[in-house]
Amino acid sequence: MNISEIARRAGVSRSTVSYVLSGKRPIGQATRDRVMAVIEQSDYRPSAVARALSNGSTRTIALVVPRMHHHLDIEILRFVGGIAEAAAEDEFDTLISPSGDGEREDAIERLVRERRVDGIILMETVIPDPRAEFLLGQGFPFVTIGRAGFDDRHDWVDTDYPALVTEAVDRLASLGHSQVAMVNRPQETLDKGYCLSVYAARAFEEACWHHRIDGTMFCSEEDENGAVECLSEILSCEPGITGLVSVNDRSLTPMMDELVVRRVRVPADLSVIAVASARIAQRTSPPVTAANVPAHVLADVAVQTLLTRIAAAAAPPVRQLFRTEYIDRGSVSGPPAP
Repeated sequence: MNISEIARRAGVSRSTVSYVLSGKRPIGQATRDRVMAVIEQSDYRPSAVARALSNGSTRTIALVVPRMHHHLDIEILRFVGGIAEAAAEDEFDTLISPSGDGEREDAIERLVRERRVDGIILMETVIPDPRAEFLLGQGFPFVTIGRAGFDDRHDWVDTDYPALVTEAVDRLASLGHSQVAMVNRPQETLDKGYCLSVYAARAFEEACWHHRIDGTMFCSEEDENGAVECLSEILSCEPGITGLVSVNDRSLTPMMDELVVRRVRVPADLSVIAVASARIAQRTSPPVTAANVPAHVLADVAVQTLLTRIAAAAAPPVRQLFRTEYIDRGSVSGPPAP
């Protein structure tokens, strides 16, 4: 079944069928009804390729995920699922493309130059992000989950990590903790300028300075061995630490398990507070007081922002920070008595 056959059965020209499908020109209601009846009876579906050639729209967006961690864990998949669901609500498909790790720099260029998609969502941004710079130069619609620079020339949505890290330090300081540590993402992410790692590190340093307390940052690999090694370093190098802030949710569970093995009581010996998925924070032993990362909210807003940008290229940039509440799960208290 194709447009020519639909036109023959409806007794109209091919151009009339095309106009009914595209809506580019008004067609009489009787003629439109006759064409649509044939389409419905034949279960015809327009070719996405043909539609893209005719009106310049693919009805597809790309989600670009760099291979920074060499795997897609369940927390990243929450973003992927949320974006796909939000796009589908507006009848857009989602194409997932790994790039931005130095090995596939040409992948994002193909998406743009061959017009395979109408817009792009970038995840796990770095500062500065060459992908964002390329898309800005091309004038191509895109939005980032995470800030990719300081000039705010493009649309972005992000979790307010600076505010959440600052609040975590505020809470510990108000309870009397004077020596605290923060567990950040791997050193590699800091070296690459990964947005989350950079903003969290700055906020931690500034908050500790504000309260005049000793603060030390540690980087942890995102697996069991890395978490255990990081905790060993914290406890041996900084034995006076009584409060721990984590923004590395992938190492949080093995780190809490290791505290149990070492018979470090939470919160009697060490208070622990985190910015982490509720799924992780409530399942550690013991559970951790944490601020959730609103993956589905971020995904939905990112998609809606991108679709608005596709429709209105000259609209002012959209920049939204999302801050969630800390859920008290009993892992924070005052420091132990000397």
